Amino acid sequence: MTKPLLKVRHLDVSVYDRKNNETKIVDDISFDVQPGKVIALIGESGSGKTTISLGCMGYTRPGCYLTKGSVELDGVNVLDLSVPQLQELRGRDITYVAQSAAASFNSAMRIDAQVTEIPVITGSMTRKDALDKAVKLYKSLELPDPENIGKRYPHQVSGGQLQRLMAAMAMISDPRLLILDEPTTALDVTTQIEVLYSFKKLISDNNTAAIYVTHDLSLVAQIADHILVLKDGQMVEYGDTEQIISNPSHEYTKALMAAANVMPDDIHAPSIISAEAPPIIEVKSVSAAYSNSDAKNVLEDINLKINAGETLGIIGESGSGKTTLGRLISGLMSAKSGHVLLNGQPLNPHVQQRSLDELRQIQFVFQMADVALNPRQRINKILGRPMMFYRGLSKSEATKEVARLLERVELPTDFAWRFPPELSGGQRQRVNLARALAAEPKIIICDEITSALDTVVAQQILDLLENLQDEFGLSYMFITHDIATVAKIAERIAVMRLGRIVSQGTVRDVLTPPCHDYTQLLLNSIPEMRTDWLDEAIVERRALVKALNA
Repeated sequence: MTKPLLKVRHLDVSVYDRKNNETKIVDDISFDVQPGKVIALIGESGSGKTTISLGCMGYTRPGCYLTKGSVELDGVNVLDLSVPQLQELRGRDITYVAQSAAASFNSAMRIDAQVTEIPVITGSMTRKDALDKAVKLYKSLELPDPENIGKRYPHQVSGGQLQRLMAAMAMISDPRLLILDEPTTALDVTTQIEVLYSFKKLISDNNTAAIYVTHDLSLVAQIADHILVLKDGQMVEYGDTEQIISNPSHEYTKALMAAANVMPDDIHAPSIISAEAPPIIEVKSVSAAYSNSDAKNVLEDINLKINAGETLGIIGESGSGKTTLGRLISGLMSAKSGHVLLNGQPLNPHVQQRSLDELRQIQFVFQMADVALNPRQRINKILGRPMMFYRGLSKSEATKEVARLLERVELPTDFAWRFPPELSGGQRQRVNLARALAAEPKIIICDEITSALDTVVAQQILDLLENLQDEFGLSYMFITHDIATVAKIAERIAVMRLGRIVSQGTVRDVLTPPCHDYTQLLLNSIPEMRTDWLDEAIVERRALVKALNA
């Protein structure tokens, strides 16, 4: 067996309170990584996976301390190195690819300057050699126009391209260890498999050891050789990928597998709708552009209905127009032509000109709860304000209603006096949803509300949505890029591509072959829980893309 490049032994990471009491957040972790091999660290938020991966670079977040153990890279204990030695190690021997490439790039610098910065600054390459190496990496990562893409700014490329460019930045110094921290979590499913395939090829071609941090076992099955399952900072299972996905021994691993983002066996049956009742929302022949002077429409001839008590899923890749459609229905942008009806009556296209009751009936839940919720306001105020604004409740009445609302979204009532940063991602998303419920709406537009969450937490949010729908008779417009998620919750779906609806109907009708080529592309992008799926899927995907672009 090949000698391990990285050996982690009995690693502990701790935090201390004001009385100097120790709490271990990583407890006695050991594993090896060989050159050319990938180990996946998998678990929910708070399981310690990112903390461990950062520890392998000799780094901890503020307030955390490496209290025990060793991290040996080719026989050198990283934890014994001085700060200058660590600085030399990072970016040369160990590199890191973060979850959000957009947050990692400087928006004011061209891509080439950032990709080549480390080898040029350290003197390991001339600028010309670094640029030549960058172009080779762009080609190996299958980026479009590799000779010129580096001349663009980060905002001028797509999210999937930016993630691959970040991989190029990480690989330009020929590191021996690559750490990938949730690198595809925020990407569309179709983009995700291209990026995943690029990472897999890059690791193999360069014989690089890699640590892949994720919460999704179905993704891990495509890239990892070994899996280490974590819960509350402790290892619950460790072994070969094939063995763990085919025969997991621990109940927690089984729970992660059950929550993995794969296509459900059961598809929702259509809801029973009264033929006499008008739909809650009807969109008639709507086209829209970002400005009146813009000749190019971002929405083109959109027609759809959302009935009372029904969930309509809107699916498509980034740029398909699905969020734009949600914003248009809620009045955050106007149509160039066509109409939106609420309960059979035309809605004013401008949110400022809608009545208070019209505003109350349509609520919008945004993707990123940590951005949508004011971090300086207590939950009581965040939830109480829409109650007072839309329903005319007094401050004391709103405080009582907030407690009842928190119980309905399955949160403790004492959370009313907390601030959003004190809550987990899943808890913040429940508050985000509760704020929409505070208005007592008829329809809630949910924009990618589970895409940034762990699979286990995401499933809990989906279950909560269904419970609330049963209790209040709510309608949902559920916007997502993930066809597996929408199949779990929606009765009907509309598939969008390039601002148009290409397929629409019941979930069963739209997703049952033969279906539209673009729908088939989305279906083929849902990972399967087997290790050979990615190689097959990439071939099928490229054939479908070629057919769609023909």
